[in-house]
Amino acid sequence: MQKRYQIDRQRAVQQFRRLATEVNPTVQMMLPMAGIVGLLQEGVGHLLREAGLQLMMLVMEEETRHLAGQRHQPNPGRQAHRWGKEQGFCVVDGQKVPIPRTRLRSKQNREVRLGSYEMFQRNGPLEASVWDKMMRGLSTRNYEPVVREFANAYGIEKSAVSENFIEASRDKLKQLMERPLGELRLCAVLIDGTPFRDRQMIAALGIGRDGRKTVLGLREGATENATVVGALLSDLVERGLDFSTPRLYILDGAKALHAAVRRHAGEAAFVQRCQVHKKRNVLGHLPEEHKPAVKRKLQAAYAMAEYDDAKRALERLHRELMDLNPSAARSLEEGMEETLTVHKLRVPDQLRRSLASTNVIESAFSVVETACRNVKRWRDGDQIERWVGSGLLVAERQFRKVIGYRQIPMLLSSMANAVSNKPIAKGTAVA
Repeated sequence: MQKRYQIDRQRAVQQFRRLATEVNPTVQMMLPMAGIVGLLQEGVGHLLREAGLQLMMLVMEEETRHLAGQRHQPNPGRQAHRWGKEQGFCVVDGQKVPIPRTRLRSKQNREVRLGSYEMFQRNGPLEASVWDKMMRGLSTRNYEPVVREFANAYGIEKSAVSENFIEASRDKLKQLMERPLGELRLCAVLIDGTPFRDRQMIAALGIGRDGRKTVLGLREGATENATVVGALLSDLVERGLDFSTPRLYILDGAKALHAAVRRHAGEAAFVQRCQVHKKRNVLGHLPEEHKPAVKRKLQAAYAMAEYDDAKRALERLHRELMDLNPSAARSLEEGMEETLTVHKLRVPDQLRRSLASTNVIESAFSVVETACRNVKRWRDGDQIERWVGSGLLVAERQFRKVIGYRQIPMLLSSMANAVSNKPIAKGTAVA
């Protein structure tokens, strides 16, 4: 529930907008040439900033004249009367700048707010500016000396910047976690868990039929367990993602991910196990002297265009590993068929390489690591989630279309043909 002062602020802004659109008064600013030359001594930017402050004061004075009439002239129809001046502030380029304002009182002796002043004072632009600069690598310690452009500016101290970033990052995270997904036409969904500090961050990313990538959701957990993954997928369902649509799901080797996707999408899910994770798992069982040769054979098998050829190459390598290292052989055998889903669907080479692994999510988290490099102390609460969510939004702005996106119609056709004779499980069970 909004408080009284918040309601008064909104009403003042609405009245000011009506004044601007219906009455549309003219505001003129006169600057002596000598004053302009003086301001230009410190650069054009300084001139524009100082002129902007004077323009703000003229706008407030025009609104005051509209509400309280001309000074020292009787006006029976005035809505308020002047009640002195006080020092206020406006937000300019991510900093608070002092500015004088006229106070008004109504006939009922209540404070009358200026809508123009309320707009100049809004914290939204300040928080957005702080978030953007910190995501670009500016630390709270260096924020003030870098950003300060007015000699008397304030609100850019380390503690104030931190508070503004917390509010801005919470808003960004909320937007990320609540944005509707019903309008997205996705051909593939990537889900992967990435260790971040001492937590496991599970992210879902969608690839549209036009090749564009979108961050779908984020969950924090100790491990990739069924509870966390189920909660993530259930949230995607609530936000409009239709799991009954045939779609490629690119996962790492976690059984919880596989089970959750099958539970939600059923036969409409074409599960592609990440080939990069598979290579890491197999090589992790081998001594150093055998890793290069096995790695070359794995890469050669997955690079083959035909499913039968790739399957034979992997089975041949499996037999070799049974003699060399049975643990590595068992690792290769586990889920081998699902690492070849893109081969079975006959996905063309360029697009197959893009959809054969969860590298897109790992690439996004490399941007997260860069964005978080100035954080020296991690605390409990929502700090990790806020920073990771903010970093993923920065990564999303840098996303390009997947390599081979023009071949996506061939993938869609293959999936449609594969399910045409099968009943598709349309239930979207909530974990």
